[in-house]
Amino acid sequence: MSKKIKGFIQQEYKANYQDVSECLVVSLRGMSGVDNNELRGDLLARDIRLNVVKNSLARRAFEELGREGIGQILTGPSAIAFGGDSIVDVAKAMVEWSKKLDALEIKGGYLDDKVLDAQAAEALSRMPNRQELQATIVAQALAPGGNISGALMGPARRIAGCIKALVEKLEGAQAAA
Repeated sequence: MSKKIKGFIQQEYKANYQDVSECLVVSLRGMSGVDNNELRGDLLARDIRLNVVKNSLARRAFEELGREGIGQILTGPSAIAFGGDSIVDVAKAMVEWSKKLDALEIKGGYLDDKVLDAQAAEALSRMPNRQELQATIVAQALAPGGNISGALMGPARRIAGCIKALVEKLEGAQAAA
């Protein structure tokens, strides 16, 4: 490949990854075409992109973008996965697929200017994603109101139950008389 072509590819990588601050690096070595198509179709539905890269050119592009750390995990056949709502969604999808496909190997990741090894990248998949965190926060915000409501309604229910029992007792006494 000529230097000019390599330069074009490097500039394309730079343009594609300019807004990417978090990603996973995976290996697709040995994956069949059918498995590859199924993987990419599922990732596309989740708004996750997967690009196979030439390591040396991608490394240079990331260095120009100020993300030198990614180059450490760009060894061997590499593909960069990014997108979704967050890196957690990408990690969950990749771990899910790595269990289905033996050929898919998670090499590592890049998050907050730090390089993640394979174990740390897989640990991301066990973290809650943005939607799960929002649901937890909303539940925690609503819990005190529910507790107060329950505390206020409890005595009122007891009093209402006592009054109902008294009414039923008096009605039973009148019916017997």
